[in-house]
Amino acid sequence: MPSDFVLKAMNGIHRGVLKLSGGKMGWELSKMPVLELTTTGRKSGARRTVMLTSPWQDGDTLVVVASRGGDDKPPAWLLNLSANPDVEVALRGEAPRPMRARVASAEERAELWPKVTAEFRNYAEYQTKTSREIPLVFLEPVA
Repeated sequence: MPSDFVLKAMNGIHRGVLKLSGGKMGWELSKMPVLELTTTGRKSGARRTVMLTSPWQDGDTLVVVASRGGDDKPPAWLLNLSANPDVEVALRGEAPRPMRARVASAEERAELWPKVTAEFRNYAEYQTKTSREIPLVFLEPVA
């Protein structure tokens, strides 16, 4: 499984590509939109930003997968938004906007997981690597 160092390095490289290309490259990966998710650190209270892909969208609602590459440990951003669901999300060429995060219910996940994994098989592979159920997280606009 990827170490924290590797995950942080990958995020840094991704941000570098965005910066060097003037935002023209890096907003799509494997036919999925890339978003920048900013959470509040559950212990530190500091803002934490991570680059993620969204395999499913429904209008202004985005779905991200808390896979951490199939690791048994959940990603830190999931723990942060579980403690404080008020997040910011930036998409290609847009200013960050406030959103509220919530983990999909068992019913929602049961309906959506097959759709996500049919199109993006890497998530199904990640699930085989861990005993934890990989959560789907809805990022919903704040009214």
